[in-house]
Amino acid sequence: MRPPLALRPYTAAFVSRFLQMLQYRTAALAGFGTQCWWGGIKVMVLAAFYGGASASGAPMPLQQAITYTWLAQGLLALLPWSGDPEVAQAVRTGAVAYDRLRPVDAYGLWFARSAGWIAARVLPRVALMATFAAGVLPLLGWREWAWQPPASAAAGLAFVLSAGLAVLLSTALVMLLNVAATAALNERGINALAVPAVVVLSGNLLPLPLLPDAWQWALIAQPLAGLLDIPSRIHSGHWAGWQAVGGLALQAFWIAVLVALGRLAMRRTLRHLEIQGG
Repeated sequence: MRPPLALRPYTAAFVSRFLQMLQYRTAALAGFGTQCWWGGIKVMVLAAFYGGASASGAPMPLQQAITYTWLAQGLLALLPWSGDPEVAQAVRTGAVAYDRLRPVDAYGLWFARSAGWIAARVLPRVALMATFAAGVLPLLGWREWAWQPPASAAAGLAFVLSAGLAVLLSTALVMLLNVAATAALNERGINALAVPAVVVLSGNLLPLPLLPDAWQWALIAQPLAGLLDIPSRIHSGHWAGWQAVGGLALQAFWIAVLVALGRLAMRRTLRHLEIQGG
């Protein structure tokens, strides 16, 4: 079924960018290999930690923490630690002016492009990671080191929904980086500041439940938790029932807030944008 007429430009932008990024198979394989290596190191560190007496009161079992780690590695390309390189190039060359002339909503067009860029980077890598960590490792007899299946069918469905919301949330955050790069006319400083915050607060460096109890309410409430932490908690059954519903609602809340902020910032930035040269 064809999309409504008003949505066709944005659908076309998403599909074309998605198909363009799928051509980079070697990059996906290289990223998968690197993520397997680091995933294995993180799993061994977790096993050593849980083997000590200090882990006796850990907030999640070792198997859940291991699955959390493999999920974080599989969804690594989802993290918004840089803006869309296509937007950054358009800002540097002045081609961003063309988006001001197109008879479409500029924010919606950039959002669709960035969503296609993110989705095409994530899907191949998470599929490869699931094949390796959830399929190959158990066959090799390393089931305790493997990516465990969802806690239940309901958890699996909720995880798929949460992962879809995570893509939208990541895109909304990338859009803020895009707007910041447009305002600064350079993306390097913005990206350098984003990396440490994203890696720590998303749960990629360490599962957020393992951080101090006094920090938990703030860690859950901030938007970056919706990228990895909330989907991982739902997948493992650490959050179920109304807790899972609350996690999905929190993701949707931050998507709405960040899209509103992004639209406002982009409108103000493009209003004062000057294109030099010709």
